Amino acid sequence: MTVDYIRYDILTQDAMRSVVRTVLADAATKGLPGEHHFFISFDTRAEGVSLSPRLKAQYPKEMTIVLQHQFWDLIVGEDRFEVGLSFSGAAERLVVPFRAITGFADPSVQFGLQFSAPGDEDEASEEPAAEKKAGRRPPARHERTPAPTQALPTPANPAPDAKPSAKADEAPASGGEVVRLDRFRKK
Repeated sequence: MTVDYIRYDILTQDAMRSVVRTVLADAATKGLPGEHHFFISFDTRAEGVSLSPRLKAQYPKEMTIVLQHQFWDLIVGEDRFEVGLSFSGAAERLVVPFRAITGFADPSVQFGLQFSAPGDEDEASEEPAAEKKAGRRPPARHERTPAPTQALPTPANPAPDAKPSAKADEAPASGGEVVRLDRFRKK
């Protein structure tokens, strides 16, 4: 199996979180335009999340907040955002690292993003000591193992005027099969 040294899974999550960061930064400086409003879900157990003990007891695992009409002092940093909200009439200040976010949605335009749980990325990014010393990244974790690649079947009746090259039709030593696209083109 091929090892993913680039870690596209983590890069994609970071890129999507930067979308959230940009949108929140715009909302912090310009306000929410039109009918836009945000539903933000986050892991309340994640490192860096700051909630009152009352909210932490009420939402021990995950919490979803809505930024629409009644929020204040939205501050967006490089790795987190802070916002004031009212819960049952009591003002609260929340600090949420972007890595803690598990979902973001703007229902006014039917836009939404889902993120992997913060613990999943941390565990996936932990490198064994031998790999750290060698300067290599660990392989990406995937929910399922991809099926082995199979060679394309050779057509039973190639086009009559197709002129396959003898070298192109020979099977390489690795057991795969090279198929010329000319065989499939209609002329």
